Formats: sequence, C-alpha cells, structure tokens
Amino acid sequence: MVKDWRKRWGYDFPFIAVQLPEFGNPQKDPVEDSGRALVRDGVLQLLSLPNTGFAVTLGTGEVKSNHPQNKQEAGRRLALWALAEAYGQKDVVPSGPLFRGHQIVGNTIVVTFDHTDGGLVAADGPLKGFAIAGADHHWVWADAKIEGNKVILSHPDIPSPVAARYAWAGNPQGSNLCNGSRLPASPFRTDADGKP
Repeated sequence: MVKDWRKRWGYDFPFIAVQLPEFGNPQKDPVEDSGRALVRDGVLQLLSLPNTGFAVTLGTGEVKSNHPQNKQEAGRRLALWALAEAYGQKDVVPSGPLFRGHQIVGNTIVVTFDHTDGGLVAADGPLKGFAIAGADHHWVWADAKIEGNKVILSHPDIPSPVAARYAWAGNPQGSNLCNGSRLPASPFRTDADGKP
C-alpha cells in the first residue's frame, strides 16, 4: 500500500502507522499466537521501507474496547515520530526500543535494539514480557536482564535456546521494556516464520 501510494503521488513522503493496542482476554501463556500479535508484527515490518515509522500503543488499550479512550497518548507518540523523523527535530526521541537483532550466546539470547535513547529500563518493577523456546518450540517465560542497551534472556530449563518473543499476545501482560524517555518497546519475534 505504501509503495502504491508513493508511486501515485510521485514521491517517498513520510508514512507513519499505529501499532494495535492491547485488547481481549489478558495473556496467560508466554506466547499466544493471535491475529493481533501478527498484525503488530506486520506493522513492525513497515520499517523495511525508507521514511516510515509507527507508534507503539501498548499501555493505551482496554480489555473490552477495540477503540481505547486514551487516544491522546497514541497521538503524542505519533507526533514524536513526526517531529523527529519527518521534521528533523534533534531533541525529540521518536520511538521506544525497536528490535534490531539477536545472537545466541551459550544458553542465552542477546537481543539488541534501536531507539534506546537514555538507556533501556524496566518500567514498574522487574523486566517482564519476554519468552524463549528451544528446538521443541515450547515457550517459557524468560529470565530477562538489561545490560547496557541489550537484553539478555535465559531460562534454566532451556539450555539451548533458539528463539525469543516479546509481548506476543493480543493483550500482553506485564511487558514493561522502555527507553529512558519511557516510550514502550514494540512487540517482536526472532523467529520469522512463527517457529524457532
């Protein structure tokens, strides 16, 4: 769609989207494959195109409303990206942490992020919301710790992890990774096809 619109208008104008907020029954399992999680992942893939961005709206949703009332925060997050990226304001942090890549190091998965402005932090207590799996595709809540601008994931029952996910559910519970500006991290998965 973005490519088509840009072709029709004749230039690569800035394009920003909104990632879906939480909705529905609260998450119980470490990974809950849902259409909502997949749509969020699709929005994350938008970044493969130049001059694009999106606002993470986790923390603005409601269990029983697909259209949450807190539209002001969603709008503020959209405006931050527009100010920083479309209008070039250098003093504005455009986004929360965005998954850059991962590396398996022994019995851990080391996850790196873009937009760690002010450092990675866990809002409201210990870092939560991460899951890892071994080759058997059995997902468990990960022990997660921040080291600089990286998150290190492990679990005593997963000696050889192969994949990680963060906030992977329709209504993720406890996901609290932010940057120093308290902007939330986008949900992500390291397994591109849905299987480790």
